[in-house]
Amino acid sequence: MPQAKVLLIDDEVEFGSALAERLRLRDYDARAFSQPKDALDIIQNDPPHVVLLDFRMPGMDGIEVLKIIRQMNPSIEVIMLTGHADTWSIEEGMKIGAFDYIMKPVDMGELILKINQAKNKRNSIK
Repeated sequence: MPQAKVLLIDDEVEFGSALAERLRLRDYDARAFSQPKDALDIIQNDPPHVVLLDFRMPGMDGIEVLKIIRQMNPSIEVIMLTGHADTWSIEEGMKIGAFDYIMKPVDMGELILKINQAKNKRNSIK
């Protein structure tokens, strides 16, 4: 059984695919999406434990996607990913209900720790 079901939303296709593969190698059920709308369809029908969500994406940004996830299923924990030290976005994401955030480039040890903490928090609420 996988450690956690993780859905990654990032417009950088190569980054998302590589990160999802690295998580699968560590026994996580990880899927990557470059289009938020595709990921939201999956979240609606097959909710993950944790979503890794990029702040900056064309079209629909991470804050907007986070708000939709919160409306759809507030029990899903969301970890925001950012390559920019944008304090406003980080604070806004945390106010809306993001579990935490991680700076890119992603440190796998830190990411695994936060995914596990988010899943444990989700499980303790259920």
